[in-house]
Amino acid sequence: MFDVAVAVEYLHHGTDTPIVHCDLKPANVLLDEDMVAHVGDFGISKILAVSKSMAHTETLGTLGYIAPEYGSEGIASTGGDVYSYGIMLMEVLAKRRPTDEEICNQNLDLRKWITQAFPGTMMDVVDGNLFSEEEQITSKSEICIASIIELALDCTKETPESRITMKDVVKRLNNIKNVFLEM
Repeated sequence: MFDVAVAVEYLHHGTDTPIVHCDLKPANVLLDEDMVAHVGDFGISKILAVSKSMAHTETLGTLGYIAPEYGSEGIASTGGDVYSYGIMLMEVLAKRRPTDEEICNQNLDLRKWITQAFPGTMMDVVDGNLFSEEEQITSKSEICIASIIELALDCTKETPESRITMKDVVKRLNNIKNVFLEM
């Protein structure tokens, strides 16, 4: 997920003209032989004019990953990619798709399902396969998981203006990794 964050950060902030992927999801992330993630499928991406922070489009991304403003109004922005990234992060942690039938049957979406468990019972929604049987879940790993869930929730706030940027995502992931390694 760090590789994906760096790639999307480059799309948004690495050139004079931001590029919005518009369909960020696990199926569009490819792993090479060294397990380095690469973002692919730029079929519906948008290049934002220098003076614009968003564009209108009639081409929509994938249900469950698209930001509310993108799905309802067709507004593509870097904030929409941040939202999609946050949903992907939740999916990796919980091993649940955003359209998971069990969650949807409870009239919830993935964000609401995780929010209900955070922080009190957050380990109940985290994929048990993240830790091997020999590996004990320590307070260090719980702090790390809590920080990543909090990051995912900050990425998926309701409005694009209230979401963090991909620059912030990369910084926070680095901080989480450093805190984890120091403990």
